[in-house]
Amino acid sequence: MMLGTVPVFLFLGALMIALFSFISMVVWSTARRREREAYYKSELLKKIAEQQGAGATAALEYLREQEQNAGRRRIEGMKLGGLIIVAVGAATMILLRQLIPDEPLYLEGLIPSFVGLVLLAYAYLMAPKH
Repeated sequence: MMLGTVPVFLFLGALMIALFSFISMVVWSTARRREREAYYKSELLKKIAEQQGAGATAALEYLREQEQNAGRRRIEGMKLGGLIIVAVGAATMILLRQLIPDEPLYLEGLIPSFVGLVLLAYAYLMAPKH
């Protein structure tokens, strides 16, 4: 092995250790945040169950609204994902047509386009409305 490549491999090794350490910390902190949110939500539900009257109905209405907003965000994410995948399929078709004009290889771009169309069809036609 040449003497000049040793620092490169040491740098790459340290970079990989730092990268995976960072990823593990992000995953851990995200899990902690979600766990905390679930705990607070369950505590709120317990307090709502103990209460009676206008405060309880307002809190239940607020929880229903949060669930509806989460459903809307999920459907909007599907719509955006479908549009992006259709655009990737169209760009792939254009690229392959320009690179290899004699072969019908550009039709491979239909695969991601159809996946994107299925996502869009589900989001617009079959997904539950919120």
